[in-house]
Amino acid sequence: MSEQVPARNPSVPASADVAQQPPTTEPTRAALDALLPGFRDRAATHDDEGSYAEQNMAELRHGGFFSALVPRELGGGGVSHAEVVDWVRAIGRACPSTALTLSMHQHLVATTLWNHLHGRPGEALLRRVATEGLQLVSTGARDYLTSEGALTPVDGGYRLHARKSFASGCESGDLLVTSSRLTATDGSTEVLHFALPLRTEGVRIERDWDTLGMRGTGSHTVVIEGAFVPEASVTLRRPAGAWHPLWAIVLTVARPWIMAAYVGLAEEAADIAIARAGRGARDDLTALAVGRLALERTAATSALDGLIANAANFDFDADLAHADAALRFKALCARAVRATVEAAYEVAGGAGFYRFLGLERLVRDSFGADFHPLPAPKQQLFSGRLALGLDPVTGPS
Repeated sequence: MSEQVPARNPSVPASADVAQQPPTTEPTRAALDALLPGFRDRAATHDDEGSYAEQNMAELRHGGFFSALVPRELGGGGVSHAEVVDWVRAIGRACPSTALTLSMHQHLVATTLWNHLHGRPGEALLRRVATEGLQLVSTGARDYLTSEGALTPVDGGYRLHARKSFASGCESGDLLVTSSRLTATDGSTEVLHFALPLRTEGVRIERDWDTLGMRGTGSHTVVIEGAFVPEASVTLRRPAGAWHPLWAIVLTVARPWIMAAYVGLAEEAADIAIARAGRGARDDLTALAVGRLALERTAATSALDGLIANAANFDFDADLAHADAALRFKALCARAVRATVEAAYEVAGGAGFYRFLGLERLVRDSFGADFHPLPAPKQQLFSGRLALGLDPVTGPS
């Protein structure tokens, strides 16, 4: 049974006190490397307990990593898209759950930054992320074209009733960046996009994240029961169920980070397996298995390279071509990640079945790669329709 608690429950551990403070240091690779041993040490515990990697996220916030992408002139670290992807990949080797949670925050910052760099609103939120150390929480996995929930017009805005699943990091998050449906009197439906503070009255966390893998992400369901959404907070209106250029931006900037978390864990699995195999017989069958492992690992890293190149450090147009490329590279990367971890299991042999080795947890974590939008069948339908000159969207999704 899931536990019902208010958002930002005051009974969370004391480490959350650090998380609410703005960053005090500059994000660098050296600073990140200093944090990774702690992330690694805590990873198995979070998996065993199903507990949120809160201390890890607090340390990342304190170190300025939440605002690493924000331009220096706006108070951030000014780090490139590709470099932050590499950082997430490194975290993925130490604690995949932390890497995935950070990627969910970063892709929201990145979408805002793309808007800012292309002459659209976004500067105000970027400055807040930098100066306040805000953690943004995404609900995009269930809010693709039609979105979830319902908005009802009231004076000055709307009342929102919704259940937002897969809200990674919601236990320590500040702003829920989300969307919901508004139905007009003529029956037409729009999707409105907005940010909702997680401390808003009517917002609570349903602690239902008890899962096969990525157990430290704290990706609980956020339940919204009549929370007020001011009209001024609405940043976009779009027709429900139809393609919108927003998704070209989100898919292009987000997929490199999300898949970097999985590539990191796949690389870790490969290294664990090879180290283990090196302790035993070095016959041709072992060499063949290691060769397969190396091939699948190369496929995963090459697909990630394709995702990074497609994002072009924000220098791209919000068009279907970039969205399609992001979805294809994502599907290839997810498939290669799973194949790499399976090959690592084969190389490790029977030892891989024991939890002490660490492979078993990485195998479970790797299953999550398939579920990030779009899953392979939907990606193939999208790409296939586009290649045939058809609208890539066939209906509600």
